[in-house]
Amino acid sequence: MGFASFVGRVFFASIFLLSAWQMFNEFGVDGGPAAKELIPKLDLAKKHISSQLNVNLPDIEVKHLVSAALALKGLGAILFVFGHGFGAFLLIVYLLVSTPLLYDFYNYGPEDPQYSVLLSDFLQSVAQCGALFFFWGMKNSITKRQPRKKAPRPKTA
Repeated sequence: MGFASFVGRVFFASIFLLSAWQMFNEFGVDGGPAAKELIPKLDLAKKHISSQLNVNLPDIEVKHLVSAALALKGLGAILFVFGHGFGAFLLIVYLLVSTPLLYDFYNYGPEDPQYSVLLSDFLQSVAQCGALFFFWGMKNSITKRQPRKKAPRPKTA
């Protein structure tokens, strides 16, 4: 069972590892294609949050966001492969922050062609987050096995 669990974690983490590796290779000086895709979505989210809270949000360098996402995905996936709960926590943080920004299906109507694609990607990320919460919960609920103490033998004379 231990080997099957390890293989499952490797397959699950490969989603994040391969994505982080691709982001690293394409990063460049400006953050790469990930930064170009994130800029309009981040501006829209900042404008929406600013209007709702009546607060001016500071400018955020998108290159730093992309590098933070890269670090969360890479480190979280490596730790997750080895069964560490903190790796699952890092991946959960990444998914909770990035999913509403990247897959903004709520900005489109059901008749738009992008709506169904964004909604399916959003739901896939929610399912991944649920799997990570399940792993994290199982990891924290299993009590550490304590060695059984042997009953003392009566001494013979």
